[in-house]
Amino acid sequence: MTETVAEAVARRRQYIAGGTMSINRAIGPAKLFVRAKGAYIWDAEGNAYIDYHAGFAPYLFGHGDKDIDDAVIAAIGSGASLIGAGTMPWEAEIAEMLVEAVPGLEQIQLTSTGSEAVSYALRLARAATGRDTVVVMQGGYNGWSDYVSYNLMDPGDVVADHREGDEYPLRVTTAGIPKVIDTTVRVIEYNDLAAAERVLARGDVAALILEPVLQNVGVVKPLPGYLEGLRELCDRYGTVLIFDEVKTGFRHALGGYQAIAGVRPDLCTFGKAVANGYPMGVVGGRREIMALCNDPDPGRRVIIAGTYNGHPVNVAAARASLLRLKARERDVYSELERLGARMQAGIEAIFARRNYPTTFVRQGSAFALYFMDHAPRNWRDIALHNDNERDLAYRRAMIEAGVFHFPAATKQSSISLAHTDDDIDRTLALTEDVVRTLG
Repeated sequence: MTETVAEAVARRRQYIAGGTMSINRAIGPAKLFVRAKGAYIWDAEGNAYIDYHAGFAPYLFGHGDKDIDDAVIAAIGSGASLIGAGTMPWEAEIAEMLVEAVPGLEQIQLTSTGSEAVSYALRLARAATGRDTVVVMQGGYNGWSDYVSYNLMDPGDVVADHREGDEYPLRVTTAGIPKVIDTTVRVIEYNDLAAAERVLARGDVAALILEPVLQNVGVVKPLPGYLEGLRELCDRYGTVLIFDEVKTGFRHALGGYQAIAGVRPDLCTFGKAVANGYPMGVVGGRREIMALCNDPDPGRRVIIAGTYNGHPVNVAAARASLLRLKARERDVYSELERLGARMQAGIEAIFARRNYPTTFVRQGSAFALYFMDHAPRNWRDIALHNDNERDLAYRRAMIEAGVFHFPAATKQSSISLAHTDDDIDRTLALTEDVVRTLG
């Protein structure tokens, strides 16, 4: 007898804490996925879905890209192995490629995940400044480590009375964080320069970290002058500016979003698209800060260690991704922009014929459909105005129709180079059908 999805999920809960290996993968209704290729994913019941979730957005070239997988297979076949002592040739090559590509990178270190990269960036900032405090953004996501696990997406009743220029009361997003860390974290709203200045002016902030485009809650763009303003404030008050480009990096430009914005952070982190879904994180920035990893003074040295840092499989995937981006940079990003514009025009036309408000926001291949009548400027705006119930109903109906957007309100969707015009057109046709049923 074939096991049902419900039975499979129940059985996994016996052995997997929380039922999945990453708690944010838990979705309703439950799905058991078994295969992914190109722009499609398949569940255990044989249903195919056009995939715009893309595993939280790393698949710039699509699932199972042949060129990248071939590079990985070649690395394995060559006998390349993580020896765990000394250095290896592929480490130098990938470091040089990254430094050449990204304006804010002078030296780098590799990790296995974006969360690790962020943790190390914060440690470097504290060591470089001799300060302890970290500023994070309401609604932003910078991994799961202690110093960034605050005010992930506070509900509307919590943010309703918040005033521009103020910081937020701290709300941890997980149990197990030592209370003492509360004294070293401040939370402000994205796109609020007045709040940033008020907090930084106290002179105790080691680092201000943010996604340059807030993509944990869809696609929230920086207001004109916002990133430039943060750069000026961090310079004025001696704070390390960190761009978390785990999502924006390489999806929007070979040089990261910082190349588009023309604002250079002191440190930055990357992941996801850098290796098209293979597990790699990058942390890097100004040479004088990165040099602390091997400072001759033990009191200033900032240790980084990881058995799988620079693993040849992951480096091979990243090398293949970067080589393709470098060789075809204009073609890659112009094609993603074209597909994104095609999707946007179609979705906007469909919802323009409906009697409730939506707003489509897009940065290149990343997009979000908000169920509100304007583009949000921060999380508070979303929390107060987005119709989450209708948002979720739309996403679930699209999944049942064969189009996979992550089934949680305001989550970003992503287009890959594996998507075709036919995929976009089929998505639009299915969207038309679904919207007729929403009421």
